[in-house]
Amino acid sequence: MKGLLRFLLQHHLFLLFVILEVLSIYMVINYNDLQKKSFLNSSNSIYSSVYNKYENITSFFSLSNTNKVLASENANLKNKLLSSYKSNKIIVEEIKDSIYKQQFSYIPAKVINNSTNKQHNYLTLNKGKNQGITESCAVVSSTGIVGIVKDVSDNYCTVLSVLNTNIYISSKIKKNLYYGSLHWNGKLYNRTVLTEIPFHVNVLIGDTIITSGYSSIFPEGEMIGTVHNIDTVKGGDFFNIYVDLSTDFKNIKYVYVIKNLYKIEQNNLEELSSDD
Repeated sequence: MKGLLRFLLQHHLFLLFVILEVLSIYMVINYNDLQKKSFLNSSNSIYSSVYNKYENITSFFSLSNTNKVLASENANLKNKLLSSYKSNKIIVEEIKDSIYKQQFSYIPAKVINNSTNKQHNYLTLNKGKNQGITESCAVVSSTGIVGIVKDVSDNYCTVLSVLNTNIYISSKIKKNLYYGSLHWNGKLYNRTVLTEIPFHVNVLIGDTIITSGYSSIFPEGEMIGTVHNIDTVKGGDFFNIYVDLSTDFKNIKYVYVIKNLYKIEQNNLEELSSDD
């Protein structure tokens, strides 16, 4: 208390000046419309600036949760796309019944581990059996294909990356539907090779490559990339088509695991046919 009194006695003139200054400013603003309007405009501008900065900071720290929400919403939208359904259209004489049943379901997941510098690259996702994921599900990002689920635990799964020399994906040229096999040659992380496309097929640099749908894993039409270069195989009948991948494997955060609800039925039937 004595310290406070000593401070007031030592600085009483300055404090009096401040009080009078504040009082005079208050009276000028309060009793003059022009000054009052200017003060309110200035204070609103300062408040808006401070509030915007505060909003930017809070938005930045909430990005993670926002991304999760967006991924979940996108998965729901993908589940409603017509391409996720198979047609059971039955036409028997005069009976016409068109019913669509969902064939592909989309599960959003986050990448928690990833490699691009090996011959057999893998990803790890934060979803597993408890979230409905099984082995051999397709994995895609918002920009293109990512890989195929290999092993699954209760809450995690590992994914064979497209950047894995053991993985082959049935792919086709979007403009003319000629299909072949896509395979990574173990070199550049952003480029892979499409083979088995005959010489007579019209292929140009920049053409779009998509999944063919000729498997029980990837739906038809998933983006893969664009043609970078075209080589002819000496003594062969096919092109080697180098494809720039649309997915940036060094910057993957969120993906979708695609589950084919008719996969077991299709595989069992194909196995029976192959035994004949």
